[in-house]
Amino acid sequence: MMNKLTLLLLMLISQLVSSQEVSGYTAEIRKFQAEINREYRDAKESPLRGEHLANFRGHPFFPINSNYKVQAQFRKTPDAVPFNIPTSSGHARPYVEYGEAEFSRDGKTYTLKIYQSVELVQKPEYKNHLFLPFRDATNGNETYGGGRYLDLEIPEGVVIVIDFNKAYQPYCAYNAYDYSCPVVPAGNTLPYSVMAGVKYDDIYFK
Repeated sequence: MMNKLTLLLLMLISQLVSSQEVSGYTAEIRKFQAEINREYRDAKESPLRGEHLANFRGHPFFPINSNYKVQAQFRKTPDAVPFNIPTSSGHARPYVEYGEAEFSRDGKTYTLKIYQSVELVQKPEYKNHLFLPFRDATNGNETYGGGRYLDLEIPEGVVIVIDFNKAYQPYCAYNAYDYSCPVVPAGNTLPYSVMAGVKYDDIYFK
């Protein structure tokens, strides 16, 4: 039978490991946030122009919440063929429906389509890149009205990790003149508020 001292020691070790995991995850998301802020400050990479670039102070973010990191069941779409997704400028870009992700939240199941850019996949550095555009109840309030994006990688098995803490606005949310962004397909709409990732506030760009 396990004595009280051994039990206490095991509990302390468990708490320490849990604390380290939380700290490591927080650092991972902080790195994502720092990188996207760096990108927007760099005139060569940023969609911002003129005073918007000069006055950029950093993105507002939702509080980091690991509950918005979900493990979804991944199903690859068989015999997928290219099709055009319309963009914010009225043009279209070729994508394939690479697969779909199914996950549960509060006892309900949701499915999101995941895409692969026909153009982008031609570049070696993007051969494993997947694109997840989505809408949710924050659009038009805390986030851009047209929805947000997530960058994913092709999973090795039947599980794909979707971390909404890494959700970001498309470039056209900040510069509709220079950028044309894929419109989120109607089926990729979540009926609840995804309070994670990059927020949208015009005050940060004035």
